[in-house]
Amino acid sequence: MTPETASERRDRRVVRAVLPGLVLVAVGLAVFFSVLDAVRERDDLWHLDQPVLDWLVAHRTDAWTAVLATITFVSGPVILPIVVGVGALIWGLVRREWWRPLLLAGAMLGSSLLGLAVKGLVDRPRPPNDTMVVPGAELTASFPSGHTLGTATLLLVLGYLVCSRRPTPARLVAWGVVTVVGTTAVALSRLYLGYHFLTDVVAAVALAVAVLGVVSIIDRLHTASAHP
Repeated sequence: MTPETASERRDRRVVRAVLPGLVLVAVGLAVFFSVLDAVRERDDLWHLDQPVLDWLVAHRTDAWTAVLATITFVSGPVILPIVVGVGALIWGLVRREWWRPLLLAGAMLGSSLLGLAVKGLVDRPRPPNDTMVVPGAELTASFPSGHTLGTATLLLVLGYLVCSRRPTPARLVAWGVVTVVGTTAVALSRLYLGYHFLTDVVAAVALAVAVLGVVSIIDRLHTASAHP
């Protein structure tokens, strides 16, 4: 049997490094384009957009409106970037490392630019003004939800960067629970307040999964090259 060459070992390490990320990218994009097709063709999941919006608008209460408006504000384009920037800076200074903080910041910036680009290309109108808690408060296109994309990207990528170094069962479960609860809360706030349709938030989560896949590929290749 011919011994494995150094080149073959390197190629095998590269495949192992990129394969999980490629799977995440493929799954995320497959779901995203499926939802986009439903929106354009007005079928499948699109049929739930208006009923979900109408039901949430009809069941608003002052207390829930206050809570979900606060969640939307905190996860918006003003507060969330500040939180991420300050958090990444503190992470780097305290841990004396910059790779993971910079990767997190880069993922957040990349997802924001991706969301804005898709909004511009799809150019889907927002729900009617009379369904919004504050009519006319949102001026960008509706698809996908930027708040949901940013939150899902933050929780997925941060959890990956923390758990991938020391993946204990407790950490993985905590990452999963926090990601699901946090993303769901923000997505629900966008629907409840009348600023998005269901397909907008589902597409945003799918894009966040794809972003996580890209981050995983970059990080695992970096780690593999640092530890040949």
